Amino acid sequence: MADHPDARPSRLDERLRRAIDREAKIPHALDALGPVAGREVLLLDDATGLLADRLIAAGAHVTAIAADALGGAAPAGPGTADVLVVAFAAFRGPDAGELAAAQALLRPGGRLLVLHDYGRDDVSRLYGPRPEYGDWSRRDGPFLGNGFKIRVVHSWWTFDSLEEARDLLVESFGAAGERVGAELTRPRLSYNVAVYHRSLGAA
Repeated sequence: MADHPDARPSRLDERLRRAIDREAKIPHALDALGPVAGREVLLLDDATGLLADRLIAAGAHVTAIAADALGGAAPAGPGTADVLVVAFAAFRGPDAGELAAAQALLRPGGRLLVLHDYGRDDVSRLYGPRPEYGDWSRRDGPFLGNGFKIRVVHSWWTFDSLEEARDLLVESFGAAGERVGAELTRPRLSYNVAVYHRSLGAA
């Protein structure tokens, strides 16, 4: 099992958790870009445990670390990981300090995989404008302008019925959820995730 911070999702969070990426497209993409199978993977800030569970299912040896871990000493020992996955936390525009901290955790040639919402999908309509949805994916943006490449994963939030989808969206997102739910014709929402990826250090 993953060694991750104590996280107890609420009933509502757990229902959303079951809907996200049922096809496991996101961990499959991480394995293709890492790879992660059979390797030591540090996972930064997976509050729900969902991604940790799916990386373990893909064969990764996962240790989850706190979201602020890059701000201090290497929490798992320097140079102990093959892959560092940053899941929707930190790296909100990577700077030299963050990259140096990430490199300290990785073995030479280790892979850094940073996930952020990409937008241009149904889910982004629930949250409204975010920097992730625009400038971050530009060639001169904070990621592609700092040596990262990008892969966009086209996944879904999938529910068992339209009724469940609408009820859960309203309960979770209020008026925005009601608007999006009213327009649904099938029980799923498109959900695009950007995986910004690069190697750090000499192999």
